Amino acid sequence: MNQFQGQYQIPGMNPPSQNNGQIPPGFQGDHQSNLSNSFSQMNIQNNPPQQQSMNPPQSHVNQQYQPNLSYPNMQQNKPNSGAPINNSPAFQGMPSNPQFLTSPIASFIGSHQPGNNMMGNDYRQSSTGSEIHNFDNQLQQDLNNGPPNFTQSPPSNAKPVLPLQPKPGVPILPPGSQNMLSHMPKPMQPPTGMPNIQGLQQPMNMPGSKPFENQPNIGIQGNTQMNPPSFGNPLQMIPPSMNNQPNMNSQASLGNMPNINSQPSMKNSPGMPLMGAPPGMPGPQLNQQMNMQPPSLAPQGMFGSQSMGIPGQPSMGPPMGMPGMAQPGMPNMPGMPQPGIQTQPGMNLPGMPGMPGMPGPPGMMDGMQQKQQRLDPEQMPSAVQVREDDKIAKSGLFPTGYPTAEVPPLVTTDYIAQDQGNSSPRFLRSSIYAVPTTNDALKISKLPFVVSCTPFGKTADNEYVPPIVNLGDLGPVRCQRCKAYMCPFMQFIDGGRKFKCPFCDAATPVVDEYFAHLDHTGRRTDISHRPEFCLGSYEFVANTAYCKNKVLPKEPAFIFMLDVSYNAIKSGLVTSFCLNFKNLLSKLPKETYQEKSTLRVGFVTYDHTLHFYNLSSKSKKPEMTIVSDIEDVFVPFVDGFLVDASEAEESIQKILDEIPRLFGNTRITDTCLGPVVQAGLDALKSSDRAGKVFIFHTSLPVMEAPGKLTNRDDRKVLGGEKEKTVLAPNGEFYTKLGEECTKNGVCVDLFLFPNAYIDVASLTPLVSLSGGHLYKYQYFDAAKDGENFLVDLEHAISRETAFDAIMRIRTSTGLRAVNFYGHFLMQNSTDMEFGAIDSDKSVLAEIKYDDKLPPNEPCYIQAATLYTSVSGQRRLRIHNLSLATTTDFSTIYKAIEADTFVAYLYKHAERIVREKLPKDMKEQIINMCAHILATYRDKCSDNPPIGQLILPECLRLLPLYLGSILKNDGVTGGADLTVDNRAFLMQLIPGLKTEDIIRILYPKVIPVSGVVVENDADEFFMPQEVRASYEYLKPTEAYLIESGVQVFLWIGQQVSTDWIQAIFNVQGLQHIDTESHVIPERDNAQSRGLRKVIKIVTKDIIRHTKITIIRQTDPLEAWMKRFLVEDRFAGQGGSYVDSLCALHREIRTILS
Repeated sequence: MNQFQGQYQIPGMNPPSQNNGQIPPGFQGDHQSNLSNSFSQMNIQNNPPQQQSMNPPQSHVNQQYQPNLSYPNMQQNKPNSGAPINNSPAFQGMPSNPQFLTSPIASFIGSHQPGNNMMGNDYRQSSTGSEIHNFDNQLQQDLNNGPPNFTQSPPSNAKPVLPLQPKPGVPILPPGSQNMLSHMPKPMQPPTGMPNIQGLQQPMNMPGSKPFENQPNIGIQGNTQMNPPSFGNPLQMIPPSMNNQPNMNSQASLGNMPNINSQPSMKNSPGMPLMGAPPGMPGPQLNQQMNMQPPSLAPQGMFGSQSMGIPGQPSMGPPMGMPGMAQPGMPNMPGMPQPGIQTQPGMNLPGMPGMPGMPGPPGMMDGMQQKQQRLDPEQMPSAVQVREDDKIAKSGLFPTGYPTAEVPPLVTTDYIAQDQGNSSPRFLRSSIYAVPTTNDALKISKLPFVVSCTPFGKTADNEYVPPIVNLGDLGPVRCQRCKAYMCPFMQFIDGGRKFKCPFCDAATPVVDEYFAHLDHTGRRTDISHRPEFCLGSYEFVANTAYCKNKVLPKEPAFIFMLDVSYNAIKSGLVTSFCLNFKNLLSKLPKETYQEKSTLRVGFVTYDHTLHFYNLSSKSKKPEMTIVSDIEDVFVPFVDGFLVDASEAEESIQKILDEIPRLFGNTRITDTCLGPVVQAGLDALKSSDRAGKVFIFHTSLPVMEAPGKLTNRDDRKVLGGEKEKTVLAPNGEFYTKLGEECTKNGVCVDLFLFPNAYIDVASLTPLVSLSGGHLYKYQYFDAAKDGENFLVDLEHAISRETAFDAIMRIRTSTGLRAVNFYGHFLMQNSTDMEFGAIDSDKSVLAEIKYDDKLPPNEPCYIQAATLYTSVSGQRRLRIHNLSLATTTDFSTIYKAIEADTFVAYLYKHAERIVREKLPKDMKEQIINMCAHILATYRDKCSDNPPIGQLILPECLRLLPLYLGSILKNDGVTGGADLTVDNRAFLMQLIPGLKTEDIIRILYPKVIPVSGVVVENDADEFFMPQEVRASYEYLKPTEAYLIESGVQVFLWIGQQVSTDWIQAIFNVQGLQHIDTESHVIPERDNAQSRGLRKVIKIVTKDIIRHTKITIIRQTDPLEAWMKRFLVEDRFAGQGGSYVDSLCALHREIRTILS
């Protein structure tokens, strides 16, 4: 096995990039002996040639990084020149040859491009795994030459690059170099700056694309993929006799429910005959409309629909669980859709015969409405099917693209992001991936241009964490004008002595320490050694210029502050906490190269006074100091309060054993809260540390002390004009305290355990301004809720967290980030400040235009976060995104990223509700969505009848998500909620990640009564989800329903008694204990299957909660139906159909 240090998968071969010029034909790359030994190690598995297989090739790459050590230590561990790589020490006991199996990549076989010898690689799929077999003569010769010669000192212009220990996965490649791994030659190069838009007949030679043999490329919707034989045909079916029947439409009645049609492709698409039409049915051209439906499906006037997903796949056919079952009278439609044809849903309003597109007289249909059938849910866009289609098209390896980013998969799709110069969608997403060059298009359509950034988002198991670049005293390299940081889109000029910034076009001199010559292709000779030239996401180690008072920070600290009043003792909170807290300390976050965490820990208990504990290992016995002056609280001592957890284990255990005994008989019910937070803040300020304060509180702070609150509970005003009187903070104390915490790098996580009103609305600013989290356990009982509390606490302690953070989003000239959504403090118009930000926090920024964008050039976005790591190192995490620009409306609508767009709608709706009435929010959100669809209809469709609702392919679920937002409890919850619950749900929304928002707006409904697991080690496949509508719940099944904050187990009346016996060990449905909220752990296949599904579904739930067991027809079933968002049961709003109708009426109003 050969190993190359500081080089990528194909030695010496780096793709052309914007800052490095083009690679001329026949270029062989840099010789391996010139590689710096300061970069990470990477193993390339080289196998002897084998017979070529026709199976799609797969890559199997073994990689290993060196730990993030100082440079002198690395020099001591370097092998001598030519030494075998296996002799080098492995990192912290990590397996020396971790393996990663990527998803298959189908190759495109085309004509060989002359003059490019990098395209001669063959692949073979091996029975032992997918492995890269490189038969290129030059590369084979390089691989056979053995390890390169290492030098004892790096080049003078190459500073150490010390990445964190990565997860074994896809290799770090220079931008676009994934294409160099394939056998296929490059097709004709498109014009510069042209976006990679689906629907084009010829795949475009963009780095990051994944061409398929004899198939069009899959990326931005609008194209088709060759899939297995279809179960249906995407064409619209109606009887031939109804083909030319006009529609009579009426806006007044809800009965005029839109029906889905297939809309032809865009105006400028070439006419092509559609494939798969029934025998005897002519194939229409793209500018024609087909309406075909068997008479048996619906009465006259009903217009049905087929798939709106990937053509050739079943979309809205029979109910889930019956794939491929033909409807009565529906002939099978064999055949594949023609590549390049886009299926767009159109919706007709059923009505009486009349002039096409003309609305009928008011009330004309009222007498006949009962005779008219309602809209069949099977013929409405299905969220379940759309997600399945996206999984088929985009699961597996997802190259992020270069020079412009590819439209990412939906957040519900499992994918492995490969950074090619644009950040992973797990870190940075945009609502549109083809940006208009002027503001006119967005102004007309009201389409929002927003970016969603989760700077510390969790990577998949087989993805890299952003590597760390340490330039020593030089610090991060940035533009001297706009202060943008070095990225793959910077262009080096003047022989490498300057670089041109893509954000402001300014030229910045390159300091001598960072200088490297350019080769004859215009590339820097050290491009392979520097992640900032190759990756979209990476980190810089900051120097003292980025630190407060020019002093490097200390390690952060966690302070735990536990309520020990009567309510906390009685509920079991104190006992549960003390029994488990020591074990949780082993979960403290640490760097990947650390053996143990270096975070400091402090401990406080409180009721109407505060009790500080001296945990110093020097003290023979822990000491407790009581502070009773809560008007001007202070920390009685600093030394011994914040300690290393591993060194003070004995002291911590002693106080945990002592606390239940000391306060077990307390009768104190009144507690303070303001002084508790002030004490935690003062302790961290006194020790010059950033950190987080964990507060465990049980009751309304009514004691005479700073932060006193009064009971103002009045649920009757919710949903009305006076709801702000109970949803806004009661005073400014906690708002100012939250601001003070953020300014000092302190974050607050608040765990509430109330038995009554606790005024969540007033406490919210303390959490939201500091970047913390709020947890609420109503009527907490340690026996029932203790497990969920401990899981939440463990996650809060262990997740990746950045302290004392400042974030800024920079954009190209002509663009500017203006409106921001999230949990942070803003003291100016550009910088977001966080006491701490973790892997579960996201921010969303709306981009506005200041000027026109240059034509045929990408626009750029960079999100930079300055923070203190868990080890006390000051760093900058950088995420970059390059987006194509266009002037074509069709291209814009094809490149919409639906999940980010929906996340914006949800967060924007919550902000409107805080400032205006709920009815004003509904009008504003509906009007925005209607303008978006009306503009699409006007600019991108072939003048369909006004009775049709035309949806872009990527926004086919917009009516569904719109209805879900408008009736969401966090936005419009009424008197059926408590004030605290409404305030709790509202405060969650701004900081939610996009994937969490999608979970809330459309829950998972999974049938579980048929799931069996014989052995835990067996391969497991999740059951197919069903739509979130009550009519899809069969009485013979049981379903698990998860909405992000609630989990239900619904059991139908006719569920098998054998299943009930296997799960609950009772004889019948009525004997199930629905009050226990516990799924018994029994040793049988059905029990193991149910618990397996629950474990998978609740793994990343927003807040862990007990499982509510509901039998069909139980009174609690009405509460569960709130979460079935396609029905009128859910919340206060209407059904999916009502949302379609409301949106369609608004569009008709706009068009008229």
